[in-house]
Amino acid sequence: MIPSVSSPKICFKYSIQPFEVCNTGKTGLRFFKYRTYLIYLTSMAGLLFGTAGIPYSTPKHTTQNGIHRVAELGLDGMEIEFVRGVYMKAPDTNPVRILSDLLRIKLSAHAPYYLNFNAVEENKVKMSQHLLYQSAKMAHLCGAGSLVFHPGFYLTDSPSAAYESIRDNIRPVASRLQEEGFDITLRPEVSGKVTQFGDLKETMALCSEIPGLLPTIDFSHYHARTGKYNSYSEFSFMLSTMADYLGENAVLNMHIHVSGIDYSPRGEKQHLNLADSDFNYKELLLALRDRGCAGW
Repeated sequence: MIPSVSSPKICFKYSIQPFEVCNTGKTGLRFFKYRTYLIYLTSMAGLLFGTAGIPYSTPKHTTQNGIHRVAELGLDGMEIEFVRGVYMKAPDTNPVRILSDLLRIKLSAHAPYYLNFNAVEENKVKMSQHLLYQSAKMAHLCGAGSLVFHPGFYLTDSPSAAYESIRDNIRPVASRLQEEGFDITLRPEVSGKVTQFGDLKETMALCSEIPGLLPTIDFSHYHARTGKYNSYSEFSFMLSTMADYLGENAVLNMHIHVSGIDYSPRGEKQHLNLADSDFNYKELLLALRDRGCAGW
């Protein structure tokens, strides 16, 4: 049974602009109708929301303009997209960090899509390690606290064999980043395709084995991957699973992706606007609130 919404009041108002904020307590909720978005959870400000990448409405698509636009929209954060390559150099990062600090916009980053720590070819594994390291370094210099990445694909391996390969190939990168003093959390993402590494439990297990890793919980991906996990009780189960693997403190330091997704029995096909999907985001918010989730 879904609990009734009590104070703080949660209101949803569809519009072209971000959803209106309606709260009577510490948990302020902001929603917006872009195709993909992030939820940041902080113990100080409740649920914080940001875009996955530069907002579509940004006049000229640069990282700094995107940060300005996020602030204008009344949102709280932005994910810097290195998904097609690490396009920044170290000198580019200082203005980004200064601006995000000035406007109080939280930053994260997303590593290239084409990483595969289970690749057969050694050169592809080495390239994946290099790109993960470079993404983390640039993200850290920008002031981002988290780097999202996709660990790889099963290919012809069993899930258990792929897990061992991926774990062993990510571990040196995580160790190097810690040794060099980069203050950034690597966040393997729960994936939406059944061919892709990123089941909920294997993602939790990976994070439990490698220091410096915490998960990116993409609730929409997991719904697309399984055809289930789209109700208050199922979202609550996912949060409990996270706590079981990583400890209760893990739900106080969450990084979440949510979007609409079109899917098939093989999982994710394409991203959609939330209003065009079957994703039950209202019950997700209730589950997050009732669990007392927080963190950044």
